[in-house]
Amino acid sequence: MISFNYETEFELSNEADYSKWILETINEESCKEGELNYIFCDDEYLHKINVEFLDHDTLTDIISFDYSVGKELHGDIYISIERVEDNAKDFDVEFKEELKRVMIHGILHYCGYKDKTDEDALQMRSKENYYISKFV
Repeated sequence: MISFNYETEFELSNEADYSKWILETINEESCKEGELNYIFCDDEYLHKINVEFLDHDTLTDIISFDYSVGKELHGDIYISIERVEDNAKDFDVEFKEELKRVMIHGILHYCGYKDKTDEDALQMRSKENYYISKFV
């Protein structure tokens, strides 16, 4: 089950379309949908989580807590809408495209993709671009 939770004024206008897209991504990656929670928040909310749980005193666009069991994906994905807005401006892309990138990025991590090395980051970006292009 994919759920969307809001700790900010922002809300997805078409949750069903996003759920379908995420589920199709999970299926194409040969994984199974478990309990996936998206929590949309602001910088302050996510910064507090970053400090408290990861001991990182920085702003970030996404933090995901992976509770997956094998190929069955479970987790909490926190997304700062403020960071996504700023990143969209910095990268000169539409807000909706950057939001999709961040949303699918968390799922791809759960599917086993990493992004710490240059090679892994390139593969992650390629997968992100592929799945963003599949959003209807």
